[in-house]
Amino acid sequence: MAKRDIVVIGASAGGVVALKELVGSLPADFSASIFIVQHLAPYSNSLLPKILSHVGPLKAVHPVDDEEIRPGCIYVAPPDHHLLIEDHRVLVKKGPKENRFRPSIDALFRSAAYTFGPRVIGVVLTGLLNDGTSGMWTVKRLGGVSIVQQPGDAEFPSMPESVLEYVEVEHVVPLSGIGPLLYRLTQQEAPSVPELSAEERNRIHTEIDIAAQDNGFDMGIIDKGELTPLTCPECHGALVRFKEGKLIRYRCHTGHAYTASALLSEVTQSVEETLWSSIRGLEETVMLLEQSASAFAEAGEMEPAGQFADKAREVRERSHRIRELIFEQEQISEDKRFNDNGEN
Repeated sequence: MAKRDIVVIGASAGGVVALKELVGSLPADFSASIFIVQHLAPYSNSLLPKILSHVGPLKAVHPVDDEEIRPGCIYVAPPDHHLLIEDHRVLVKKGPKENRFRPSIDALFRSAAYTFGPRVIGVVLTGLLNDGTSGMWTVKRLGGVSIVQQPGDAEFPSMPESVLEYVEVEHVVPLSGIGPLLYRLTQQEAPSVPELSAEERNRIHTEIDIAAQDNGFDMGIIDKGELTPLTCPECHGALVRFKEGKLIRYRCHTGHAYTASALLSEVTQSVEETLWSSIRGLEETVMLLEQSASAFAEAGEMEPAGQFADKAREVRERSHRIRELIFEQEQISEDKRFNDNGEN
């Protein structure tokens, strides 16, 4: 019977330091394969595999697409690429972003859970926002084990707190305890795969294929959830709604995916961008009106010059009012509750 030999780890802000400590605590005979998504800027030249290889006995690499999975190896997602698992191979793909992230923790966890089910151990470390919550829900749904860094021990607790909010997690431990816990769990035999409806399994598979650069529209993603009147902040495509336990998610027909929290944050951001665009248009109008007023004044036509100058003042006042609205506008997301007075 197979053991729990697939470990998927997600980290964001503060993650490099946490990953160094975790990987450094693993022994040379650690036989499970490890897959890591650490959020990095898409244009960065990641040195994370080299860093992790130096802190412990296990070798870390940026895998190439379709590379065979080896035991005891650490696979780190390259910048701006999803890291996925299919059969016994690693996929490195540039599919649509999830929650504006590529690589996506959710996409990695989802693909590992679909492929290996109860053999998977999911780990969410320090980070902002909530990438990893949906993926961990899928890990649990398909019989895997969940580990979350204790929020009080995390440099940035939002990601661990989000998982705890939506997923029944077996292990909440400080960073120093995760390595020894992983070693113990990987010695255990994996249980049988839970039953899933054909519809749910098909939906999960479709989302994995989208991350792997398949065409979500042609695969009928629009029919696999509840169609909403909302549109994607990135491409303005129609969004469908999924529910995973208490967690609500959205995906557009071109493939971009959001949790409700991430979508709410993006919508409030787009409101601010729209207001700034309105200010730009109004200020350009002021410049044109003032130039027209000056031209009439130079021609000795004082009445139209005064009318254009008055209109310019009116428009300038409107732009000032909108500017005040921007400064009052608050970036909103469900995660805000984690940062208000330290309370959920």
